[in-house]
Amino acid sequence: MSRILFSRTDPRLGTMAVRPLDADGDAELLHSWVTHPKAAFWMMQDADVTEVRGEYRKIAEHPHHDAYLGLVEGEPAFLVERYDPARLELVGLYDARPGDVGMHFLCAPSDTPVHGFTRAVITTVMAFVLDDPAARRVVVEPDIRNTAVHALNAAVGFEVVGPIAKPEKEALLSVCSREQFLAAIQGATQC
Repeated sequence: MSRILFSRTDPRLGTMAVRPLDADGDAELLHSWVTHPKAAFWMMQDADVTEVRGEYRKIAEHPHHDAYLGLVEGEPAFLVERYDPARLELVGLYDARPGDVGMHFLCAPSDTPVHGFTRAVITTVMAFVLDDPAARRVVVEPDIRNTAVHALNAAVGFEVVGPIAKPEKEALLSVCSREQFLAAIQGATQC
């Protein structure tokens, strides 16, 4: 079992943790997630297990890109990618600042959705990324059509910068400082 890098307790879901992704050992599980119809914005619908394994091996070997598996009560439940947006994904597409960290997340598909699950996942992912003292601001670039994730981003403090054209999609660039995130989650716990 891989070591846990970060954990937090969600009042409703219990222990949520993040561990390094094992590109070989986790490939079949990831394949079932990234090819699921609900993961259409992940753009891997037609990938086979070998291609998924290869993609995550490339990420593991990249000096500015990392992948992690998220656990809820010890069970795999979400995927996290962290990257340096000044060197990958957003090079030349926005005004990069020192301490910027790019992030992607994907919740595992479920036949029995749990109310508040995705919000708990993004809160955990943000807390994990911002747990690094060098991280000052999280940058995301989801597909402009992904209105569900835009609402989640806003709920944890992201502010929209605007649309950007990436080679693979039209994206909605948004940013969230540590202070914005903490204010958003503090406000959520007071409601």
